[in-house]
Amino acid sequence: MTPRPKPRPRTRGAAGSRPVGRGKASFPVLRRGRRVRRASARLPMIRAGAVLVLLLSGAAIYGLAQTTAFSFERVDLQGATLTAPASVDQTLADVRRSNLFGLSTRPLVDRLRTLPTVADAAVSVRLPETLVVSLREREAVLVWQVGERRLLLDAQGNLFARLGDDSAGASATLPVIEDRRTASLGLDIGQDLDPVDVDAATRLASLVPGDVGSEGQGLRVSVTDASGFVVGGQPAGWRAVFGFYTPSLRPPEWIPGQVRLLRSLLIGREPLVDRVILASQTAGTYTARPTPTPSVTPPASPEPAT
Repeated sequence: MTPRPKPRPRTRGAAGSRPVGRGKASFPVLRRGRRVRRASARLPMIRAGAVLVLLLSGAAIYGLAQTTAFSFERVDLQGATLTAPASVDQTLADVRRSNLFGLSTRPLVDRLRTLPTVADAAVSVRLPETLVVSLREREAVLVWQVGERRLLLDAQGNLFARLGDDSAGASATLPVIEDRRTASLGLDIGQDLDPVDVDAATRLASLVPGDVGSEGQGLRVSVTDASGFVVGGQPAGWRAVFGFYTPSLRPPEWIPGQVRLLRSLLIGREPLVDRVILASQTAGTYTARPTPTPSVTPPASPEPAT
């Protein structure tokens, strides 16, 4: 009896090889390993160059900050109509001849804002020696007159400048409030007025003769200890007492109603009116001008007979 041949043992392919069909040879698949990059010799050189540039820049900045070639010598003042250049120079006096590279402009702006006429300011550097100062001045809405002094008043109630007799431009055409109160004798630049007074004065100063039924040429507004706010007609000479105002009991919001009442009393009788009392928006009285008594011409005495 013939012995059977032993079965041939199966062999596995190499690790990582793909299975192939029968009768085909199998080849192992090679995997690429990670490429190891070596540090380039150029990188340390670039870093060294950057460090050198930083050092040179720092040295240059330090040198510019120490040199006298860029010291502050001149002011280019812009937007100053009411602000005296001398007051700006005095405000910046302690930084004169300072190096412009090391000069901080923010503290200078804060100083300029303390000037009475200045609402806001900006400061910039213009090499080699100039500070550019741009001012936004306060805007006047009234002239507040106390005796011989005429002070400019802004909408927030700040007295910020004095108006001279030779003043021209927009300030010369502003309405005037004449303050005759004893407590106001000491008012001057840099002081603030009561907000209620500012509100009432602004409303009354905006009136024109036609608003109150007058045929005159103008109106004059004053405030006194005895009567409060008073409006007078020019040249007619009548006076309308608007009175005192408070935040709640007698607010300035009454003024439009008082104006309508005054108009109703003046129309058709303005030449006869002497004084008007406007107690409220609906209650008002007036006194007439005294009527001159006609003079009586005595009869001529008869001539004596001859």
